[in-house]
Amino acid sequence: MSFLDSKIKGSKASNSAVLPVVIGYALLLGAAIAFQVYALAAVPLIIGVVALSLARRDWLLLGLIATVPLSMNLEELKIGGVGFYLPTEPLLFGLLLLFLLDRIRGKRLDSDVESHPITRCIQVMFIWLFITTLTSSDLLVSFKFTVARAWFVVGFFFLLTPLVQTTKKQQNVILLYVVPLLLVIGYTVIRHAGYGFDKQAGHWVMDPFFKDHTSYGAVLAMFWFPVLALLLKPNRPPLVKLGLATAFSILTLGLVLSFTRAAWVSVAAAAGIGALMMLGVRLRNLVAVAGVALVTLVLVWDQLVITLERNDQDSSDNLTEHVESISNVSSDASNLERINRWSCALSMWSAKPVVGWGPGTYQFNYAPFQRSEHRTLISTNNADRGNSHSEYLGPLAEQGLPGCLIILTLLWLTSTMGFRTYRAWRKVDRWTSLWAMSIYLGLLTYFIHGVLNNYLDTDKASAPFWGFLAILVALDLNVRKSESSTKRYHQQDLPSPDGAPNPR
Repeated sequence: MSFLDSKIKGSKASNSAVLPVVIGYALLLGAAIAFQVYALAAVPLIIGVVALSLARRDWLLLGLIATVPLSMNLEELKIGGVGFYLPTEPLLFGLLLLFLLDRIRGKRLDSDVESHPITRCIQVMFIWLFITTLTSSDLLVSFKFTVARAWFVVGFFFLLTPLVQTTKKQQNVILLYVVPLLLVIGYTVIRHAGYGFDKQAGHWVMDPFFKDHTSYGAVLAMFWFPVLALLLKPNRPPLVKLGLATAFSILTLGLVLSFTRAAWVSVAAAAGIGALMMLGVRLRNLVAVAGVALVTLVLVWDQLVITLERNDQDSSDNLTEHVESISNVSSDASNLERINRWSCALSMWSAKPVVGWGPGTYQFNYAPFQRSEHRTLISTNNADRGNSHSEYLGPLAEQGLPGCLIILTLLWLTSTMGFRTYRAWRKVDRWTSLWAMSIYLGLLTYFIHGVLNNYLDTDKASAPFWGFLAILVALDLNVRKSESSTKRYHQQDLPSPDGAPNPR
């Protein structure tokens, strides 16, 4: 048989295999339409995803990351009344089950990743989540919250870390999220333009991809520094440079038009920290200055409140006035409602200071803790749809003091790692050090934003947050391995105890 004959025969065989599949799917689709059971049409897709997860889990995860900006919440779409995002969360749940199955079978994480301080902190976080779930005021709500947190962390941190061991792979993962995010920004800006870029319209024009402008702004802020670093990488081809410049411009435009004051503040503050890092300022010096500033703030608190209450500038379509409204605690409803939620969180913590009310239960418990002087025009009597508007006070109310301390510890470990990787890579490669700093600053924008909002219960924010941590851990481990190799090399030149040189 000739080569051509074998090819023809193989082609016929493949065609004969494809035909039954096509016919079968056509029959399935017909049945789905006839009986109005449209979910049947998704069965082949589900089978394909399951097969892919077993064969190439890395491909599935990378494809999943690319779908995150485009995912939609079924509850917000009025489909089924189920509050999870498609297609991300069902896939993440599947990856979580496979991850746990691997652990049961004895398959362990990379030893360096498992022993890393960030990993240890995450492990402590889940231990405390489990304990506070058992003591929760609503066991089912807390269980759902803990499982959701688990599939985000497993998918975007534990499974992603082995896939981002080189800067090239790290850049690719960032772009996997950014490219579809640019589509969402384009959709949002075009839709916003139809309303004359009105501030109120800016609160919801990103629907159905983001639930509101604040979560949208928080995500854009996180990617601002990494995309800038990609743009500044030397020796890129002109077309690539143009593409990245366009992406950065679109990202910046989306950030400005998000009208998210917290996002603007987080980018400005992170940029200030970045400038200090480039000037060689150490983290301990920054912490010392922050400590002095905090003490000063406490001492002049009463006078500060009086000064802030004089600001009656409400949020506005005018960007300058909108920035000025950040400090308005006299009439701005958004700012006043945050104070209401924070006050409730502190009162809830006072009632249960050690274990809190249970993960995810704030929204169902804060209503009785609202004080009349803190209630606003947008406060609700039921208080069953809100959150604490803080990544720090939320855990404080739901998981007690240990829950808040775990988040603060994660912030500290992230900052020490960010400063260390930046300094270490600066001695080896200037752009890699800039890249490491951009990832840290992206994380820092969320930690700063987390003072005013909390979004780690969504796939949109969890993917970059835990993903950036995975990248930073990979950069840190590479530095440690390099330093360890250098140390071993130089130790070989040291004289032995008897004075003779060590052999190589």
